[in-house]
Amino acid sequence: MVINLQKSLLTLILLSIIGNSVFSQENKLKRANEQYDKYQYIDAQKTYLQIIKKGYKDADILKNLGNSYYFNSQFEEAKKWYKELLESYSSEVEPEYYFRYAQTLKSAKEYEEADVYMQKFTELTSNDERVKLFQNEPDYLKRIDFQSGRYEIENSSINSSFSDFGTAFFGRFVVFASSRDTLIFSKNIHQWNNESFLDLYRAEYNPVNGELAEIEKFSNTLNTKFHESTPVFTKDGKTVYFTRNNYTERRFGKDKKGTNKLKIYRSYKNTQGDWTTPQSLSFNSDEYSTAHPALSIDEKTLYFTSDMPGGKGQSDLYEISINTDGSFGEPQNLGSRINTEGKETFPFISDDNDLYFSSNGHNGLGGLDVYVTRLSPQTKEEKLVVNVGKPVNSPKDDFAFIVDVASKRGYFSSNRENGVGSDDIYSFLQLEDLKSFCEITIAGVVTDKDTNEILSGAKVSVYDSSNNLIKSIVVGEDGTYSQIVKCGSKYFVRAEKEEYVTSEKLVNTPEETQTLDTPLMLEKKIKSADIGDDLAKILSLKTIYFDFDGDYIREDAAIELAKVIEVMNQYPEMKIEVRSHTDSHGDDNYNLDLSERRAKSTVAYMIKNGIAEDRLVGKGFGETQPVNDCSNGSNCKKEEYQLNRRSEFIIIK
Repeated sequence: MVINLQKSLLTLILLSIIGNSVFSQENKLKRANEQYDKYQYIDAQKTYLQIIKKGYKDADILKNLGNSYYFNSQFEEAKKWYKELLESYSSEVEPEYYFRYAQTLKSAKEYEEADVYMQKFTELTSNDERVKLFQNEPDYLKRIDFQSGRYEIENSSINSSFSDFGTAFFGRFVVFASSRDTLIFSKNIHQWNNESFLDLYRAEYNPVNGELAEIEKFSNTLNTKFHESTPVFTKDGKTVYFTRNNYTERRFGKDKKGTNKLKIYRSYKNTQGDWTTPQSLSFNSDEYSTAHPALSIDEKTLYFTSDMPGGKGQSDLYEISINTDGSFGEPQNLGSRINTEGKETFPFISDDNDLYFSSNGHNGLGGLDVYVTRLSPQTKEEKLVVNVGKPVNSPKDDFAFIVDVASKRGYFSSNRENGVGSDDIYSFLQLEDLKSFCEITIAGVVTDKDTNEILSGAKVSVYDSSNNLIKSIVVGEDGTYSQIVKCGSKYFVRAEKEEYVTSEKLVNTPEETQTLDTPLMLEKKIKSADIGDDLAKILSLKTIYFDFDGDYIREDAAIELAKVIEVMNQYPEMKIEVRSHTDSHGDDNYNLDLSERRAKSTVAYMIKNGIAEDRLVGKGFGETQPVNDCSNGSNCKKEEYQLNRRSEFIIIK
């Protein structure tokens, strides 16, 4: 009885421990989910990791943990948890996670593996702009390389160990956002990324070399204890639009879930040279974010980023008209040419009316990449969205691109490796204009002409019309090659391989971006032949034609027969049987007689040109040995019937 009581007591204690443990984990999970829903990603990460350390794990936990890193651009950690999610819970995973995992692989420069998961994403999702872009640009890395090298970049001397980004031209100054001083006077920490809040700063701008100096706070009127960033100024310097947390007249606004969003504010220069109290714009909302304003050249249109309802992705680019009285029209989404189901953000309009923006939905190197497109395209090619290439773009986040068209100098921001802070400002000099919007990709496979075997190790060279070498490559095991060239031009594509005859093709490129399939077939210098082989195939003879109802050897046929005669002269022991075939048109007996006459005519021609009679046999088969199903009564195409009208030169000794 005592023993049973002890056992019962022990069981109760164990159940109590287990129950408390389960209850504790449920509370932690609830807290983690609440933190995640409020974008408190750093706190959510800590709580989720505690839960996992205790052995509790499911698809939702891995999704949220991966996302908390992904949305903070902590791609290496996100990759780890997305990988486990896809390997352990693939049946419970939405297609979006294949895309996000592919993005994290790109951030680690694992592009081949990233493409594998992008392919899985395309198989699971049909009506998605990112799928269409990936399918339409399978060689996107080559296209990025094509545009690369046009910029000379340098990490700006003004960067701090904190976050610095989002530059804007303002007279002789550049204004930017930084969290460098905010922790000195305040302990406000943004729970999204555990960093201090941003203020606006200005630095003197040298347009000759792009250097920035003499940093100071921009305006106490515009700066608050929360985020201010990404300003844009009118040309007269009297109006500024900028991004701030939803904080107006000391009221901290929140949405229905208790989350503070971003808003765009406007302020004017007053007569004392300071700025008026910023006012929230009419199209802002407590329920969604608006951010990163940009102005059109005529300053009558404002461009911005938003996750407002009705958009395509995580954030889209919008435009809205600015009325003469300062009021606004209705926001208009820039549409699927620019916006994807991913993130489009940080618009900038250059003085030549190009739209620069950042995106992780268009094909890129990883994270956010910078893209450019014509704002008002006049042609199909100008509608293209083009990755500006390396070194502006990297496997990490690259964003907030601005350029002074006159000096070719500008700035962008990035969290790439070997920077000074979490985000850094980079200055650049543009060395070359964007290469033609029209791009042609010449691509194909190198194969053996006779066997169709892929010829790995073959050398493919592309030359321009002046015979200047553009590029040479040695193809891999798949035998494929590709090269991006200009539209409306002439190129020579040459393939070479030891023991093969060099082959060259002339390629005239059209005036419209596309991929030209240009297979290259090489013929062996020395070929083997056995009894039963057809010299017509070995020598790749063109079809030997006769005039209608005739058996006379035409001039074009004589050229092909000369090749057979030459081989027989080189090999005096060789004997062949000339076989003539017709298609199924006409009377069977007539076709048999016609083919017999043509075979004998061919033999007679070869004897006349020096081949001994005892080395040749001629025979007609009429329509009895077709190479396809185009027989009497069939309804084949002209080209299919033509395949059966042929001459064979079968080796019999």
